[in-house]
Amino acid sequence: MEAKIKVALLDMYNGKVNQGMRCIHDIVGRFENQLTLDVFDVRLKHEMPNFEDYNLFISSGGPGNPLEGDGVWEVMFEKLLDDIYKWNQINKNKKYMLFICHSFQLAVKHFGLAAVNKRKSTSFGVMTIHKTEEGMEDPLFRGLDNPFWAIDSRDYQVVKPSKKKFKEMGAKVIALEKMRNHLEYERALMGIRFSDEMVGTQFHPEADPVGFFSHLKKPEVREEIIALKGKAKYLMMLEHVVEEHTIYKTNETLIPNFLRRSIRKIREQEGIFV
Repeated sequence: MEAKIKVALLDMYNGKVNQGMRCIHDIVGRFENQLTLDVFDVRLKHEMPNFEDYNLFISSGGPGNPLEGDGVWEVMFEKLLDDIYKWNQINKNKKYMLFICHSFQLAVKHFGLAAVNKRKSTSFGVMTIHKTEEGMEDPLFRGLDNPFWAIDSRDYQVVKPSKKKFKEMGAKVIALEKMRNHLEYERALMGIRFSDEMVGTQFHPEADPVGFFSHLKKPEVREEIIALKGKAKYLMMLEHVVEEHTIYKTNETLIPNFLRRSIRKIREQEGIFV
């Protein structure tokens, strides 16, 4: 029986209790016969995995300004990104990484692929995510409709992609936010394939209906959303959460796609064909 693949989960929530980490644990747990999971509290405790010890990395969402750090954890995080990227350039046995929301913004900023700036207003709720032409073929989105649904929760956005940097890295934009014809704002980038091994999403593919529905029903969250978007939008959000073709499908599909593909690639590189 082959050894389990080690997964490093980078907790970017700065010590805050959250649904995101629980959901990631749950999804990785579906592969318990193939994977083991270690968690690193990056921002609060300055924990960081030794990149050589792991084949798989997931970096979570998290609150706060992606343009600021404390002078310690973001330096460690950027070094990890460089170490993994450089490793993959020269080694046959690759390392695979998924960036979610806050981590996605950090990776975009580090690699210089696009601008990261503050939105005019918070984007929060169950939103449609639109595949680009490249995204239609990307294995991360296999089995998802176009558009598909996901939880969007951000005060910042990724815009103004650098064609030069994308070409240099061989990176691809694989998803965009919905069209807003009544506004003149540029569509934000919602997914990027940084390389064959590294990919990220601005949205939260880990979110599950039960956890998010409970979150929406909290009085303080309910009041905040109604103040931001109105009661009709809030009620519509509750309906979208429980529909099987929305975030439930994304939860069941996207991260499992990443994990299955990464496991297969790693096993093939080890000479174990699955």
